[in-house]
Amino acid sequence: MTAAAAVAGDEARIDSSVERDVTTLRLAGPWITRTAAPLDHDLAALVRKHPGGTVVLDLSGVSVLDTVGAWLVHRTQEDLATGGATVRVEGVSADQKGLLEAVSRVERDVPVKHPDRNILYDLALRTGKSTYHFRDEALALLSFLGMLVVKSLRALLHPGRIRFIALAHNIETTGLNAMPIVGLLSFLIGVVLAYQGADQLARFGAQIFVVNLLGVSVLRELGGLITAIIVAGRSGSAFTAQIGTMQVNQEVDAMETLGLDPIDVLVIPRVFALAITLPLLTFYASMMAIFGGALMSYFVLDISAAQFLQQFKAAIGVNTFWVGMVKAPVFAFAIAMVGCYEGLKVSGSAESVGRLTTQSVVVSIFLVIVLDALFSILFATLGI
Repeated sequence: MTAAAAVAGDEARIDSSVERDVTTLRLAGPWITRTAAPLDHDLAALVRKHPGGTVVLDLSGVSVLDTVGAWLVHRTQEDLATGGATVRVEGVSADQKGLLEAVSRVERDVPVKHPDRNILYDLALRTGKSTYHFRDEALALLSFLGMLVVKSLRALLHPGRIRFIALAHNIETTGLNAMPIVGLLSFLIGVVLAYQGADQLARFGAQIFVVNLLGVSVLRELGGLITAIIVAGRSGSAFTAQIGTMQVNQEVDAMETLGLDPIDVLVIPRVFALAITLPLLTFYASMMAIFGGALMSYFVLDISAAQFLQQFKAAIGVNTFWVGMVKAPVFAFAIAMVGCYEGLKVSGSAESVGRLTTQSVVVSIFLVIVLDALFSILFATLGI
């Protein structure tokens, strides 16, 4: 039985003969990539038809053998052995022998040893590593905070060091451009808060106190907190992505080579801009939330604008307003600090930019909530 594969300029073939229960497959011609497809078909047919016994693969007639051809020979040898045949390879030159051995080593499966796993041990190990990582990150961020405070005070004492063009640009991007999303979300939060409050207070016939609920919750807590969270997700992540991209492009290294301080050039304008815009955004967000609540009160509770303002004036003092506003610069400093710190940590890969941008948002929101809790404890202690 003979199977042949015609190839331009040469012929690769497989001659099969049987003598005394020994099947000899004589391989001839160039066994290379361009002849592999028809040879693969013929070899598969021979393996399917072979009943077993002894098979000799004779390579003495092979003129050229490359990696693909060696792989075909090795695969045929493995398939025949799997089918129960005893396979010998003969007529192999020194070069062909080395190539066949190399293919055999690559094809050989390396057994994987699965170590014994202890779930509690793994949990303790991960917890310990996370604790050490948290400690190191906290210390590094605290060190960056100290350096940033020193350089911020130096910039305030020497205003000529402040880059006012960069400051104005960052005020626009973090403040003016954020007004639509902050205003819309705050308005909707005011609507929801008034509606839910009215639904609960209606059980006691005290719907008018929805004004108290709205004013105190928005001015003391929600206005500043929601604005800070929105800005952390919007502007804080932008700081990390911008500075991180500059790190990847080695622009920060170029600044240092020119004798420029990246903190003065990149960080200080962003910190000062956010410290200016976040209190203004907090005031704007609080007014939009109260407006949304007033609108809902008018349509649902039939509380007129005059009644709303009168009750609001009686229920809300100046301290309530300042309690919410005094948090905003602290939130702004924390968000800008974390965003710039994570950006400066970026290494030379795009994956690092995405990972640290995500980490910037998470850490910023975490710090904002922690600071808000500390402010609440402080104000409660002071009786404000």
